[in-house]
Amino acid sequence: MGIFGRKNESTATPDAAAAPANPDLAAVTGDYTVDPAHTTLGFVARHAMVTNVKGGFSDFTGSLHLDGSDPAKSTASFDVQMASISTGNDDRDGHLKSADFFKIDEFPTMTFRSTSAESLGGDDYRITGDLTILGTTRPLSIDLEFNGVAKDPFGNERVGFEGKTEILRSDWGLTWNAALETGGVLISDKIKLNFDISAIKEA
Repeated sequence: MGIFGRKNESTATPDAAAAPANPDLAAVTGDYTVDPAHTTLGFVARHAMVTNVKGGFSDFTGSLHLDGSDPAKSTASFDVQMASISTGNDDRDGHLKSADFFKIDEFPTMTFRSTSAESLGGDDYRITGDLTILGTTRPLSIDLEFNGVAKDPFGNERVGFEGKTEILRSDWGLTWNAALETGGVLISDKIKLNFDISAIKEA
């Protein structure tokens, strides 16, 4: 699943879409529910041109359909509650929830719905879909690494993926900023996104 800078268009070579999937993935075909307790949806923004602020969301639901023999048939869906944003600072979180940024009273949910998926060879995959923020929907591609499959102590069959990408927040109407006396702006337009996904196979 990939996004950025903007990598909304595939950077794969013409033959990449036909690359063989990891044979380990063929055995995990099925429907999965994302486990929020063991999944991270995070972001990083440059602050005051000199440092990074990290944050994430704690309230979300997600589902995956994996087709190991034909990754192009795989899908992903996420719904994120914007009120759950956290950067470790209450004042900053309050500002992010306000009309300057996410306007959570008017737009309480951010969504992602996949439209295509492909194997890039080995453990690497790309999923492309529609990301909706503030009522604006734009395409997003996320490159993912398959971390494997395991059965946990409770008998759940789990799969894991790790991914990252970048977006320009202004593409979704997130344009608030403040000029610095030394030049530049308070918050970067480019936002790095990172994902650690753990999902449980449905019975």
